[in-house]
Amino acid sequence: MGLKILLHICCAPCSIYTLGELRKEGAEVAGYFYNPNIHPYTEFLKRLETLENYAKISLLPLAVDISYDLETFLKGALEYGKDRCLFCYKMRLEKTFQKAVELKTDAVSTTLLYSKYQRHDDIKAIGEELSKQHNVPFLYRDFRVGWKEGVEESKRLNMYRQKYCGCIFSEKERFKGE
Repeated sequence: MGLKILLHICCAPCSIYTLGELRKEGAEVAGYFYNPNIHPYTEFLKRLETLENYAKISLLPLAVDISYDLETFLKGALEYGKDRCLFCYKMRLEKTFQKAVELKTDAVSTTLLYSKYQRHDDIKAIGEELSKQHNVPFLYRDFRVGWKEGVEESKRLNMYRQKYCGCIFSEKERFKGE
């Protein structure tokens, strides 16, 4: 049996390629959904429902935190200003590491590493910092190489695909063209 990995999942489409690659490596993967950054709440629920459906067909054990701590996310994101993503990464990965300790998993990773729109060096640095704090390894992989494959499979599965990372700031930038 391979490593027991807790995979933070931002959305179902980003989990397709990531999950497949980790399983090819022999890992025993469980998913974890914690995303209080997603706005509006109806978008949060739509992404969660899509992931729960995908978890069933892919036989992925899934833990869900529905606490939706939007106020903490917004406060932290505003304090970080243009670097709000750093707060978002840290907030979500911190909870993932806490869950990994609770579940006694061997390592943590995240589907954020699949997106070509995310800041990989920062995600890696935050993951490694949290790894030291929680004594759980952070498994870094550059899953962006499978971007096209994951997109095609999500379309084949007729999966809901969002057009922004989830936060209200990203939504504004996306739809206002900033």
